[in-house]
Amino acid sequence: MKEISGRKIAGVFVALALGVAPIVTAAPAAAGDPGAAIAAGIGGFALGALAGSSAARPAPPPYYGAPAYYPAPVYEAPPPYRCWRERRPVFDEYGVVIGYRPTRVCE
Repeated sequence: MKEISGRKIAGVFVALALGVAPIVTAAPAAAGDPGAAIAAGIGGFALGALAGSSAARPAPPPYYGAPAYYPAPVYEAPPPYRCWRERRPVFDEYGVVIGYRPTRVCE
């Protein structure tokens, strides 16, 4: 399960306090109405949550592992051609083999 940070909790309480405050203060004032005390309690709780979250120690930075250093790109020459000599047949105009000739063949 993921850990919930103090800043997220403080943010939830501040949002709750800001969302509830207009509802509590929208009621008409009366002599025995406890609305002001409730609003003061919610505001004090929100301020305490903000002060507590700012005083908390910050989380350590995440660990991404050791840095990886790679060498600079280097020009790599293509492999040399592979060449050899083969004996290839020599044909006359009728398609008959009349001999062989050494020929250079490369890849």
